[in-house]
Order: sequence, then structure tokens, then C-alpha cells
Amino acid sequence: MTINYDETFKRSITNPDDFWGEAAENCHWYKRWDKVLDDSNKPLYRWFTGGETNTCYNALDFHIDNGRGEQNALIYDSPVTGVVETYTYSQLRDSVAKFAGLLASVGVSKGDRILIYMPMIAEAAIAMLACARIGAIHSVVFGGFAANELAVRIDDAKPKVVVSASCGIEITRVIPYKPLLDEAINISTHKPGNCIIFQRSQEKAGLVPERDIDWAEAMVTANPHECVPMLATDPAYILYTSGTTGAPKGVVRDIGGHIVALKWSMKGVYDINPGDVYWAASDIGWVVGHSYIVYAPLFQGCTTILYEGKPVGTPDAGAFWRVISDHKVNALFTAPTAFRAIKRDDPQGELLKTYDLSSLKTLFLAGERTDPDTLKWAENKLGIPVIDHWWQTETGWAIAANCMGVEKLKVKDGSPTKPAPGWDLQVVDANTQPVKTGEIGALVIKLPLPPGSLPTLWHNDEGYVKTYLDEFPGYYKTADAGFIDEEGYVFVMSRTDDIINVAGHRLSTGAMEEILTDHPDVAEAAVLGVDDKLKGEIPVGFLILNSGVDRDHGVIVNEVIQMVRDRIGPVASFKVATIVDRLPKTRSGKILRGTIRKIANNQEYKTPATIDDPTILSEMETALAKIGYASGKPN
Repeated sequence: MTINYDETFKRSITNPDDFWGEAAENCHWYKRWDKVLDDSNKPLYRWFTGGETNTCYNALDFHIDNGRGEQNALIYDSPVTGVVETYTYSQLRDSVAKFAGLLASVGVSKGDRILIYMPMIAEAAIAMLACARIGAIHSVVFGGFAANELAVRIDDAKPKVVVSASCGIEITRVIPYKPLLDEAINISTHKPGNCIIFQRSQEKAGLVPERDIDWAEAMVTANPHECVPMLATDPAYILYTSGTTGAPKGVVRDIGGHIVALKWSMKGVYDINPGDVYWAASDIGWVVGHSYIVYAPLFQGCTTILYEGKPVGTPDAGAFWRVISDHKVNALFTAPTAFRAIKRDDPQGELLKTYDLSSLKTLFLAGERTDPDTLKWAENKLGIPVIDHWWQTETGWAIAANCMGVEKLKVKDGSPTKPAPGWDLQVVDANTQPVKTGEIGALVIKLPLPPGSLPTLWHNDEGYVKTYLDEFPGYYKTADAGFIDEEGYVFVMSRTDDIINVAGHRLSTGAMEEILTDHPDVAEAAVLGVDDKLKGEIPVGFLILNSGVDRDHGVIVNEVIQMVRDRIGPVASFKVATIVDRLPKTRSGKILRGTIRKIANNQEYKTPATIDDPTILSEMETALAKIGYASGKPN
């Protein structure tokens, strides 16, 4: 039977009870729900109220009960240590059940919070699933986060236990975690009762008597724990997000909607079936790692890959191809930044030729805008569909995508295709009025949000409403700007604060970035608006060149300036660009445009907690000074 996108989408919006109720039938429930969509407390909608289920049971025990116990569930691949470990569904369930028993033995029970501060090792996924097994609420913090930022999260979540490791490894550099954790606990107001530490061979951590527990030693005597039935509306986890600016917000994911939406998405969005091998090349500290390393592939009965490495440098730009070849990966999901790095180091794709990539059916990109040049490069080199899709930490899964398991639609450069089922996406002006087709405005989602999205912020309903719902009544504010064309295709141009006003003209920096990356010598580009006394704002471009380019930098800059003039026109006032070796980014690969803008405008700035490498900010100060902009100073 042919599945039609338009019919599927319409049904999801006009009859969400039937649509999501049908999807929920594919999941395990101890008790069926009383209502699919509970709208009794608008705008705080809930899904599957009255239902009882368990995240870990749906991820592991369900498949063992249905004959998949000997299938591979998790492959841990670590080029930084040279280790590859494989867990079948039965082996992973047994490890998770024992660690759940260990947590229970130190007093953890339903509703308690567990903070997980770990590198990309199998034990991180085991800890997450163990929390889910006993109904504890995990909050994963990216390993290596600074102590003061970790302390903020400890004070907000108030964890009973912290689970950590002795160290992380960044290519060849060992980063001790325990001193950071100890300092965070020292400066935090809330003091966790215990810390469970996984000792890695690269760095042994000193343990605090009475408080700290050695993971390996304690697991020897731990008793396995069964799954605990939980309400569908109970919190599954808290994930703190600050984006590129602002204080951390504790995004909550509820249990029932999380299971239903993610399991649906594996087939609906990614066209992945039970038994397939799925690889999200992300980190468990980010939402992609939660949704598509640990949970969704296991809900679907797939083999998931947990990769401790980089797209380049572990050991080279062929790292991803090696993993795909070794483990027969069927679908890869990563950030455009990763492919820009691969393209920069190996622009001709020579390393591709040394690996067998015949298993790979589809490449999915998300995390920031996919520029058409990177998308075309990947399509040409891989010869498979390259699917740009758009979503956020808050949404938990794709807002817009070419839903490969519903109907494969044509691809348009620069578009994540159309809204996924459940997402009533619209474009409005500042007064919440619809804009004309093709006109840029605020991208908003009509309430209720579908299952799997955030129902609220941790202990902060008021903050949830204020942050996401107040500005556009009846809608969720994505804080992204874009347009929808005459065929219903979505174009996400930039964050709303990256729409710049040049002499009264509203212009998208994203559109300019597309043009810059079209230049054959340019691997990556960023454009941001800086203050200008005459025009209000003017755009400034930053270029990273492909490996091996040795042409005169001034010539390249003049060429890209002319390209913007030719395609957008003089109205863009694009006259200044500079070439840099790298750009300040978060660890998930998003460019910290707000910080760069403050440096350029000579404003004080705070080094973001999410920054990949703080030393780059001094490089940006130097680069901006060379083109005539004063440097802001850290506060």
C-alpha cells in the first residue's frame, strides 16, 4: 500500500488522537492510556495520560521477549582507544539491569534525579537506560563541561547520585573528569549523596571516601533490577540547553510521548526497520545522542553505534567511512559541520575509495543549516539520498524532514523539505499574522506540540510559557526565521536574531552564507550583522578555505563579495570578509555568532559554557581587528 505524505500529514493534524494512538499500539504498555491528547490544562498539553509504560522495557526487554536477544543492540567503536565492543540485546539488558540494581542499592528510586557526566563510552548508555529502568530521571551533562557550569546543573536538578568516569579523550589528549566533578560539588549548594566512577585505563581517579563508589567493584555484587512501571506523563529526563546564549534551561521529556514519537520516527522519518544498523554520529550530551544514539534505535529493535571519535583526526577524514564499512551501517545521521570538515580535509573524496560503503542507504544532516554546497558534495561523493532535516533540543525529533518512510519527496536545495507529521508549522509576522507565501517571518508551531516534544521546563512551567509560548499566543516559538514556498517546502534561513536590518531591508545571513560556500575554494562560512552608524547593521563574512588552497586571500575575498553582489544585489551591503583558520563553535558544531558579534561591536561577552575551544576567541579578536573592528573583552 502506497503511503501518501499529504494524507498522512493532514491526518496527524486533524485527528491526532487516532494518528498517535495508532503509533502507540506498536509500543509496550503495562496499562493503556485514558486519553491520547489531554488538553485539560492548556497550554500545558500532555500525551497518553493514565497510561503506564517503561522506557527501558521498550528499548531492551521488549525485543528480547520477541526473539531479538542475540541480535546486536549496541556497538561501541572508539578509535581514540582502539577498542570496539559489541553488546547483544540480552547482554546490554543484563548490564543495564545490574547497574539499575547498583543505583537502587544506594537509595535511588522512582523520581530521583541522576546526573550523568561521562564521555562517549558504552557505560554512559548503560547508565541512562538503568535510570529509565527504575524510573529515575537522568540529566546528562556533556563530559568535560567546566566545573561552574556543572555546578549550576547540580543545583537545579538536585541529583541524588552523580555517575561519571575518570576521564575523557579528545583525539590524543586525556581530559581528567574527576577534578572538574569534585570542584563542581565543592562549589554547588546541593551535595549529591554518592558519585559512581567508572575508572578508565588512561587515567585513574582518586575516590572520596564514603561518597565515591568504584563502578567495576560495585557491579560485581550488584543484583539485577526489573523495570518499574511509570506513568506516561512522568519525566524521562532533563536536558539542559542554553543554545548559544543565555542561562541553561532544563528541557523535560516525558516517558510515553517520548517512546511513541521516537519509535514512529525511526520508520516514518528515517525508513529504518528492526535489525538495521543506525549510526547517529553525535554525543550523548546532546539531544541527538539521547534521541538517536540511545533511545530511538533501541525502541525500533535496531543496532545502534556509539562512536568515541571525530570526523577528522581519528585518524583522518576517512574515519566515518571506516565505521560505515566495518559495521555495515544503513543510515548515518550527523551534523553538516562534520561533513564540512571532511570536505575541507579531503575535497576530492579520495579516502572514500578505500572503503566499502554499499550498506549505506541514506545520509541525514541536522544541527544547523545544511548549505547546498555541502549537500551536493555529499550527494556526489556518496551517490545516495542526502536528507537535510530540522529540529531542536526542545522538540526531541524532526520538525521538518523528507520523511523517507512515508513518501520520498523531491529534494530542494537549502530546504529540510516539509513539516513532519504532527508539526503544524506556520510563518508569521511580529503580530502573529500569517505572512505571504515565500516571505521570511518567524517559524512557529501551532499548539499542541506532538508527542516527544517538551511538555515544560524542569520545575518551571512559568518559564516554559514565557520563553516559548507568550510571544506568539497559541504557538510555540522556534526562534528560527524562514519561509514556506508555494509547494509547502520549508526554508530555515537563520535564527531570528540572525535576520539583520540593513538600511531598513531585512536580510538573511543564512542566504549570504549559502553564496559564500558556493565558492570552490570555501569549505565553510559564517555571516553575521555588526553595528553600523549609517545603515544600522552591515554583514561581515568569515571564510574557512578548503585544504590545499594556496590562492591569494585578497582575490578570494573579492570574488565572494562580488558573488553576493551579483546574487542579492547592492542592497546587501556585503563589502567586508576575512579568511580564518577556524570559527568558535559549540561542541555540537553550531557557530557562536552572538559571541562573535559582541566582539565585533566592542561589547563585553561571556565565554559560553558550550564552546568547543575557548582559545579561539582571541583569534577572533585578532581577525576582527585586522578588518577594522574593535575587540570586546571577556567579563
